[in-house]
Amino acid sequence: MREEYELEVLEQYNIEVRGTRRIRGAFFCDTNEGTMLLKETRISGRRALLLYEVLSRIEKRGNVKADTPVFTKSGDLLAMSREGTVYMLKKWYSGRECDIRQESEVLRAAERLALLHRELDDVSSEWRAGTSPEGLPAGRNPVDEIMRHNREMKKVRSFIRGRVAKNEFEYLYLENFEKMYGMAETVLQKMQSSRCMNLYQHSVAQRCMTHGDYNYHNLIVLKDGMAVTGFEHIRTDIQMHDLYYFIRKAMEKHRWKQKTGQKILEAYEEKRPLSEEEREYLGLSLAYPEKFWKTAGCYYHSNKAWIPEKCVEKLKVAVRQSEEKNHFLEEVFSLKI
Repeated sequence: MREEYELEVLEQYNIEVRGTRRIRGAFFCDTNEGTMLLKETRISGRRALLLYEVLSRIEKRGNVKADTPVFTKSGDLLAMSREGTVYMLKKWYSGRECDIRQESEVLRAAERLALLHRELDDVSSEWRAGTSPEGLPAGRNPVDEIMRHNREMKKVRSFIRGRVAKNEFEYLYLENFEKMYGMAETVLQKMQSSRCMNLYQHSVAQRCMTHGDYNYHNLIVLKDGMAVTGFEHIRTDIQMHDLYYFIRKAMEKHRWKQKTGQKILEAYEEKRPLSEEEREYLGLSLAYPEKFWKTAGCYYHSNKAWIPEKCVEKLKVAVRQSEEKNHFLEEVFSLKI
């Protein structure tokens, strides 16, 4: 029944639907205007309009393909089913997800991110010259964010210490806490004495936009390039946060191989050179033990009676790769943690 409601939503759009195919919580739609994706959403109408304003401008320039939202017959960007579920229809592309294990595709993705940042900068410039739409949030400042993460790591340690019967994950966390937390505190101190806060304040003041979730799941490999999707987390922030997130995900798969990381940076800088402040922020962001903190958070909010084996393995990987990452940072960023 729900699938019928979802398909009925398509009747609210001025398109001819020739066929649909269901995937994880969404529908691929073959229409007279090309491939589209109908997906449930929780974003507000104001934020949907913001996405359209940004992505339609990028689309007109023709340098970056994106999943621009589509208006309904009544001029809305959100459509509601009979059961009250809200959906958004977006332009889509026929291709496959970027393969993060293929170095060549990782480099293409880094280059694509640089082009995207240039396009977003142009949109920001247009808005500064006129009136920008409301609803674009700002990312958290990097010092406060690290301080919050460090408090959460200590909170998890205190909780585990108070448990009488400890499991494998908990013993492993306590065994490695001092080392990993020491790295986290070192990064915080370096961040506080760096130019990163100036970079953050400048980025927010200039309305510099970031994708907010730039990873291989949101990249579609096409015959003639690569499309970028999943802009729902777009915000004003340091653009290097996108590059940091992408590099971290890629390098975890490539075991922090120095040559691969250097090539990613070079691919990005071919299209958009980094400033000294951006490079400093990027290195310090990569130095933070993100995976250790994140895995601890997943544990803390899970059912403690049963810890999945994958959580234990993720914690082991986070500890094991910390040495590989530190060597990478020292060689590529001249950063010692």
